[in-house]
Amino acid sequence: MADGYETGRPTDEIPSGIRTRDEFGEYLLRVLDDYRETGAAEWTNSTLEHFLDGLAAFALARVNDQTEREEPTWQLFAESIAAASGYE
Repeated sequence: MADGYETGRPTDEIPSGIRTRDEFGEYLLRVLDDYRETGAAEWTNSTLEHFLDGLAAFALARVNDQTEREEPTWQLFAESIAAASGYE
């Protein structure tokens, strides 16, 4: 690709069901394990720069024509982390 990003995969960790701060923390640890096992070589956004770029793009995107601001939840944070690992 022209901008240096290579197509890969997002994290294998599924963000559904995250309701509490503790569950979010455990989810982050699983995402980190996924990154350490194969994500460094396989994730679409495997560098901090690409990951933060994907996170910003996801945060600014209007998925499913959403025009209202979403109420922040631990699940939304987890979904954002998952998206950032593969969002282009």
